[in-house]
Amino acid sequence: MGKKKLKRIKLALGIHNHQPVGNFDFVFEDAYQRAYLPFLQILEKHPKIKLAQHYTGVLFEWLLKRDSEFGKMLRRMVERGQVEMMSGGFYEPILVNIPDEDKLGQIDKLNRFVKEHTGYKAKGLWLAERIWEPQLPKILAQTGARYVVIDDSHFKTAGLEEKDLYGYYLTEETGSVINIFPISERLRYTIPFADPQETIDFLASLATEEGDKLVVFADDGEKFGIWPNTHKHCYEDGWLEKFFTALEENADWIELVHFSEALEMLLPLGRVYLPTASYREMMEWALPSQAILRYEEFEQQLKESGIFDKYKMFVRGGFWRNFLAKYPESNNLHKKSLRVSKKVQEAKQKKNADKKLFEQAQDHLWAGQTNCPYWHGIFGGLYLNNLRNAVYKNMIQAEEILDRLTHSKTEYSRGWVDVENCDIDADGRDEIVIESKVYNLYFSPHSGGTLFEMDFKPAALNLLDTMTRRPEAYHQRLLDLAQQKKKGNGSATKSIHEIVTVKEPGLEKRLKYDWYRRTSFIDHFFEENTRLTDVANSEYQEIGDYINGEYEATVQNKKGSVLLSLSRLGNVLKNGINYPVKVTKNIEIFAKKSILKVTYELENKAAVPLNLWFAMEMNFALLAGNAPDRYYYFDQKFDGGAHLASQGVVPGVRKMGLKDDWMKVNVQLEFDSVADVWRFPIETISQSEGGFERVYQSSVVLPNWKFELEKNEKRQFAVKIDIVTF
Repeated sequence: MGKKKLKRIKLALGIHNHQPVGNFDFVFEDAYQRAYLPFLQILEKHPKIKLAQHYTGVLFEWLLKRDSEFGKMLRRMVERGQVEMMSGGFYEPILVNIPDEDKLGQIDKLNRFVKEHTGYKAKGLWLAERIWEPQLPKILAQTGARYVVIDDSHFKTAGLEEKDLYGYYLTEETGSVINIFPISERLRYTIPFADPQETIDFLASLATEEGDKLVVFADDGEKFGIWPNTHKHCYEDGWLEKFFTALEENADWIELVHFSEALEMLLPLGRVYLPTASYREMMEWALPSQAILRYEEFEQQLKESGIFDKYKMFVRGGFWRNFLAKYPESNNLHKKSLRVSKKVQEAKQKKNADKKLFEQAQDHLWAGQTNCPYWHGIFGGLYLNNLRNAVYKNMIQAEEILDRLTHSKTEYSRGWVDVENCDIDADGRDEIVIESKVYNLYFSPHSGGTLFEMDFKPAALNLLDTMTRRPEAYHQRLLDLAQQKKKGNGSATKSIHEIVTVKEPGLEKRLKYDWYRRTSFIDHFFEENTRLTDVANSEYQEIGDYINGEYEATVQNKKGSVLLSLSRLGNVLKNGINYPVKVTKNIEIFAKKSILKVTYELENKAAVPLNLWFAMEMNFALLAGNAPDRYYYFDQKFDGGAHLASQGVVPGVRKMGLKDDWMKVNVQLEFDSVADVWRFPIETISQSEGGFERVYQSSVVLPNWKFELEKNEKRQFAVKIDIVTF
């Protein structure tokens, strides 16, 4: 009788490292010190440990600039065959979210960067957030990539079972083929959180005498040092060292292979066609808030019934693209990026375009496609104003460069105003886009005649980059926690604390929700005794029907300017009776100047005199609500503090402003009629890695006037807005 063969198994490891465009430098530094550097240092001490490394371009650039030795260390491990480099979109875009030209361009940029700095020609791709759609193989094959890695749950939604996922598959789109490796969900949850022996035992349970099974682990590098408590766990307590040592000690039956090697060593398990998918949590977050609560309730019922593990492959959430429907702010970012991409492609066709300028514009566009602010889950994402600001900044910078490429020197010097009617946000209704040398202004005639994007090009700043306060499913957990504390239920509170961390007390009292989108030139009519706090909390009675109403729009071209007129014959409700009042707002945009002239005319169309209280709402997003270098100023004395998150009433104002000494931007407002000015912040309560937190989004400026109008009488109010850099 011969000696029994040792059971063997193959293991492929991959690490994905990413920081978004716009993240603070101290965040990069902290991640470098706590995760990226110590991980690589320990990996170098274990030369027999093979794994794939993926660094998004923005992070890779930062790391090489921060520490040249980091790059040298990585290159050494590549040259000795220990590390295989993976590519992807340079700025980590959701590939299905951007045009094909940008997909190809971003991947090519990272391919070239990886080759230049490591000497390795990448053969595989990391998909941002592992978001897969069936049309991807065709474009991915064009990049020269041979494989991608995605979650095993993608395969399970196609009907495959756990036993079918120890290897890799082929898929295709109209004949274009790509290999796909399923990432083990089991290993994603045990590495690095469980004892290394648990991984060894799991691999042993799958090993065969043929040794032809392949298990894949690929996940975020940030979970090795940045996620809560993982730095101590992985390095101070030695988990990573123990894990690598355990793999080395079992090297006689655990064969570590690169993904590219697996393609040569093993045949594919078959052909598969995967549905649209991401990881389970992402698909849940993409659902509407109320649907998330029902989803969680259903999942919990399955768990309590003891059948969840058996049937969870059939339990899935939504579809990533629905973040664009769930959040108008995300849709704005996306449609802005598509608009800029189209401009870039048009500029590319110009024969005399300056190649260097064109490449700068294109790179700003690509930086504006970084995925993080386009969605929201357990991390801040869309709710983090610094991430949104960075995306807008890059796209506006691209547009400013394109202005220079598409206008002659004479035209550029004189300035211009272009007006376009187009359905920019894909809602089935045309918006009005007005672009000048100084501004991009996006108006929505069918939604209150409001301004929903205000790009100030000299500072590459969208002053309307704010968020509307809306219910999130996880707000219920915050309310539950407050209720348990109130009841003094110790055991329940402890259970909730395992899920909920709160960065400051009383956040549940700040959960306020808006019934309209926070934009500018929003037309309010207040009833008597309306209070600032009620308006700030969106808990007041609006007696006009203008905010979400339809406005008629006309455009008049003038010498050196354009006049946009928006008017609505609506109703003001007083004592149970609707009275017709016509509101007309004229906005004059100049070819060269930074001044916007906004003139309101209110006309009483009722048969009786009316006492009215009218207010125009403007939102200004200047990033920091409590920073000393960002503040209000008025021509009157005022209480409540000058910081942008302050709240209060300032009577008798003719001149005021918001100043940002950090970005060097001064928003100057001048009223032709003395106004009472209300101010308050828009602050959201969102979830992040560190727990629930309050995030400043914008400052509401609400000039208001009380007056009487006789039958057919008109009253005008004008405000001059001038934004300057200094």
